[in-house]
Amino acid sequence: MTALEPQNVNWQETSNRRAHHTDRFSSRELILRRGQPFSFSLNLNRSLGDGESLAFITSTGPYPSESARTKAVFPLSSGTSHGGWSAQLVSKQDNILTISISSPANAPIGWYTLNTQISSQGKDFVLKLGTFILLFNPWLPEDGVFMSNHAEREEYVQEDAGIIYVGSTNRIGMVGWNFGQFEDGILNICLSILDHSLNFRRDPATDVARRNDPKYVGRVLSAMVNGNDDNGVISGNWSGNYTGGLDPRNWNGSVEILKEWKKSGFRPVRYGQCWVFAGTLNTVLRCFGIPSRVVTNFNSAHDTDRNLSVDVYYDPYGRPIEKGSDSVWNFHVWNEGWFVRTDLGPSYNGWQVLDATPQERSQGVFQCGPASVVAVREGDVNLDFDMPFVFAEVNADRITWIYDAYNSTQKQNASDTHSIGRYISTKAVGSNSRMDITEKYKYPEGSSQERQVFEKALGKLKPHASFGATSARPLAREEREPSISGKFKVIGILEVGKEVNLALLLKNLTSDMKTVTVNMTAWTIVYNGTLVHEVWKDSVTISLDPKEEIQHPVKITYAQYEKYLKADNMIRTTAVCQVPDEAEVLVERDIILDNPSLTLEVLDQARVRKPVNVQMLFSNPLDEPVKDCVLMVEGSGLLLGSLRIDVPTLRPKERSRVRFEILPTRSGTKQLLADFSCNKFPAIKAMLSIDVAE
Repeated sequence: MTALEPQNVNWQETSNRRAHHTDRFSSRELILRRGQPFSFSLNLNRSLGDGESLAFITSTGPYPSESARTKAVFPLSSGTSHGGWSAQLVSKQDNILTISISSPANAPIGWYTLNTQISSQGKDFVLKLGTFILLFNPWLPEDGVFMSNHAEREEYVQEDAGIIYVGSTNRIGMVGWNFGQFEDGILNICLSILDHSLNFRRDPATDVARRNDPKYVGRVLSAMVNGNDDNGVISGNWSGNYTGGLDPRNWNGSVEILKEWKKSGFRPVRYGQCWVFAGTLNTVLRCFGIPSRVVTNFNSAHDTDRNLSVDVYYDPYGRPIEKGSDSVWNFHVWNEGWFVRTDLGPSYNGWQVLDATPQERSQGVFQCGPASVVAVREGDVNLDFDMPFVFAEVNADRITWIYDAYNSTQKQNASDTHSIGRYISTKAVGSNSRMDITEKYKYPEGSSQERQVFEKALGKLKPHASFGATSARPLAREEREPSISGKFKVIGILEVGKEVNLALLLKNLTSDMKTVTVNMTAWTIVYNGTLVHEVWKDSVTISLDPKEEIQHPVKITYAQYEKYLKADNMIRTTAVCQVPDEAEVLVERDIILDNPSLTLEVLDQARVRKPVNVQMLFSNPLDEPVKDCVLMVEGSGLLLGSLRIDVPTLRPKERSRVRFEILPTRSGTKQLLADFSCNKFPAIKAMLSIDVAE
């Protein structure tokens, strides 16, 4: 008898990929989800004789072993098996066998090799049949990432474009983001992220075996998406100076970042800030089949000493001082992944915080999470992972200090228990509206439960907490109520290129005359509070009649702020108001200036595989020319890669119209993203939803 051998294999990619919900990936590999059978047909050179049998071997990683469950050997059988890997003969026609292979619902994800072991005439020999990729399976109830709601699964696994919220509490803005998890080559780059991790380099066998666990994979990715420690994907920069890389605001999505990382030989891509880390981590999570979303926390605390309070310093002239390592970010963006917490118990299942922005080390590495959102709400700061840090981000008290360097004294000016952790936001399912999820993170502000949870968390952290400045301590100092109040009010419109007009409202709360000395400053800042440059200051003494309220005008000209304004478009104004023999009253406000608008319009009906024209409109609002203008465009399913267009210099007040062509590859509603930058406007954003017909 001639030796039995396979002649060819038909992997039935189209039907397998459709059944496994991987048909959106552009790469042509066999991409499967765990816990679900796939079929293929094996054409042998002759039919199986008596005493001849087939078995199969699957393996993943460089050191596959059956004990680590990274290798399995299983026979071709007619019955069904439960739990492990199994192969079943579906049908047999002459020499063609149709076989169905099932994987366990907790198999490690990644690249697999499938071999067949042929036993014939007392000899065994092994032949390679091919390779496939195995992913998490949110469609399968037995998988730890299972998500039962169809609409949520479509959004959190299958949607490849989204919206990220930015700005400040009094001005929530949004940017579009191209996740692009199905774009050509992205799945392979995402898998290679795992093979570059410190854990894989130290102990590849254990690392690959642990890739069955979404909480392990999520934690490794939170370390690998930042370039700290491990040559990860993105290098962070909050200095305001982005020479040698791209201003973080210029990115339109993760696809270009991931491709750049691979192309550079896996060197961190410059530069990112929090939403860039979160947008990129979201791509990788969705790519692997872990349902995920991008979440923004406004007034986010960065508490470095685990005492649940952040200390903010000003000098007596109202200048903010970078003293101490705590800070409050105008907004901070992280991710939530959806999976079970077998380590904590079922009440902690569901959304888990994962944060790839390098803020604090955890177990020696810049990584954060998974932290259960339920545990954050309940104040369970003793649970894994990084709970004290995440709890503080949304709950810390904000303590303001006036620091006098001249005689190196500091005094507490105010303690604020409710400004941190506001308007926690994510894009709604199936629409572009903002969904507020603050109540998932904490009980209503000021409710008894909220304070109880805070005290519970503080109690658990007591061994580490310094009670220097927590709300648990009564304030010692001139405890009289202040006799005046102040606030900044915006007058007119806030636009880059125009004068900023504010008014400081001062009110005498008493029935006596009051004389107030006011020291005011304005600084341009980066959104995390990094000070860029002082652009304006003023000092004034004002007399207030009993109960009188006055408005003191504040004017900051474009010439004053123009050179120092960053892409954040943020200016921090402060006033220290001093009544003799009383404690200072500190007034502060961050304002955001609007960019001129950038408009995108489609000029004809978009159809799959038919070129369509798009037009960008931009008017230079300034009385001076703008030059070095570049338009960057991208959008998954609308064009391959990204488009870079150099736009000619615009004269003062000139209107520019740029036409370009895109070629849609998939039908449905797709998101086109544009970033326009020039010497006067570092990053103007636009997005457009385009309905693509078949």
